[in-house]
Amino acid sequence: MDDAPSAKRLSQAASRQVTVREAVIHLLRGFGCTTMFGNPGSTELPLFRDWPKDFRYVLGLQESVVLAMADGFAQATHNAGFVNLHSAAGVGHALGNLFTAWKNNAQVVVIAGQQARAMLPMEPFLGATDAAEFPRPYVKFSVEPARAEDVPAAIARAYYVAMTEPKGPTFVSVPVDDWDKACDLIEPREVITRRRPDPDAIARVGEALEASRRPVLVVGSDVGPSGAFDGVVALAERWQAPVWVAPRSFHCGFPESHPLFAGFLAPLKSAVVDKLQGHDLILVLGAPAFTYHNESLGPFLPDGARLIQIVSDPNQAAFTPEGLSVAANLDAAVADLLARPAPAARPSAKGRGPRPTIPSGDPITPRYLMQQLSALRPRDAIIVEEAPTTREPMNDCLPIETADGFFTTGSGGLGYGLPASVGVALARPDRRVIAIIGDGSAMYGVQALWSAAQARLPMTIVIVNNGGYLALKHMAGLFQMTEVVGVDLPGIDFCGLAKALGCDAVRVDKPEALDGVLKTALASDGPCLVEVMVEASF
Repeated sequence: MDDAPSAKRLSQAASRQVTVREAVIHLLRGFGCTTMFGNPGSTELPLFRDWPKDFRYVLGLQESVVLAMADGFAQATHNAGFVNLHSAAGVGHALGNLFTAWKNNAQVVVIAGQQARAMLPMEPFLGATDAAEFPRPYVKFSVEPARAEDVPAAIARAYYVAMTEPKGPTFVSVPVDDWDKACDLIEPREVITRRRPDPDAIARVGEALEASRRPVLVVGSDVGPSGAFDGVVALAERWQAPVWVAPRSFHCGFPESHPLFAGFLAPLKSAVVDKLQGHDLILVLGAPAFTYHNESLGPFLPDGARLIQIVSDPNQAAFTPEGLSVAANLDAAVADLLARPAPAARPSAKGRGPRPTIPSGDPITPRYLMQQLSALRPRDAIIVEEAPTTREPMNDCLPIETADGFFTTGSGGLGYGLPASVGVALARPDRRVIAIIGDGSAMYGVQALWSAAQARLPMTIVIVNNGGYLALKHMAGLFQMTEVVGVDLPGIDFCGLAKALGCDAVRVDKPEALDGVLKTALASDGPCLVEVMVEASF
């Protein structure tokens, strides 16, 4: 009698058995993740047997390019970007942009190949020793499952962890012989991770705002992705608080033409203190307090100022040296602050105001280039930037107005911007993507132009060519150096490279030709590269 129910359960379980490959495809489809980025190797080939027609495989010509494309795609879709990497060496090629994905809080899930399980004790060719250790510490979760049957559950876990705030990359190593093994089918499920802040903590923040005479907001990269963008605008307007962008922010956290927009804080302790002088409450939203680039002595805050930070990352809250930190979903925290009674009308605060018009000149200056690009771009264009010496001119002359209107590297590593712009363009075919890339940066990921050309993406790539690594020449002055080796980049034909990889391209070196070239490039129905020769000075 007891055997009948057991037999029935076994029969039901057998009917739900599929291959590991089929189970993973079922999961990805349920997650809404039917695009995979990769550069396949022999240890991953069985994953692609009978590749579904509703899935898209985006080929990149080098693994670091692949990782950055997935990062841009993930951030632009607000869902995970899945990446296929070859074992060991392929993962190694991608590590630079995996580090950037970690710093970007980008929800990238890496599925890496591995040699067959039976071969691993003999350290086979193309095998990865301690595969799950290789990407650490720059992943939130990393595993090589103990059994083939555990692979789907491991990939599901990697997805849920990547999507949990603070978001970030995860990694699963899969031996080549696992994909055809039998396993149970598992269903996608809902994991709700939005964390409201403690009501007492929000009350303390609200009371501090009410008691302040001159509050100021410092907004960071988490404002847009958290969904808090409109709420932060309402909060600034309610308290008439000027708004600064936190140092090295990689997303737009506040509309930059708004009357309360004050500008961008430099990644230097003394500069932050100087700009925030005179405020009695500094409310940092969605940012570390603070990210510095160069060593600087002196106080952390201006005299008489109190700092309160609301951030989704408990680690960022933990290393803030003083003040009150609240770890919570930023959108929920801002909504709770706005739910408190509105204060009496406050005197109007002022931001940085309109920017002066930049005159044309020969040679073209980066500021003039950014001004003209701003004037000619579609209003809903998305900017992806990796041009270190052009960032300040861009900040001054090309205002970003929307939460999803700007992407850049959070790590400072080069080689992210160009492939990331391709990922963003794949995610948002309804909007013009404009990549602003330095000549030095471009050569770290130039292969991405081929992927853009293959997909016929309507995007504009502006190469700001100042002839070298100009940022390093500037940094040399901080070390009392008058000459620097290895920073000049003569003889690179960016238009020739772009055309060889399938893109339209044109070079411009005269200001009178700039507008016409930009107008054409911004109306292209495929990828168009514009190489702009600019003045090589700050």
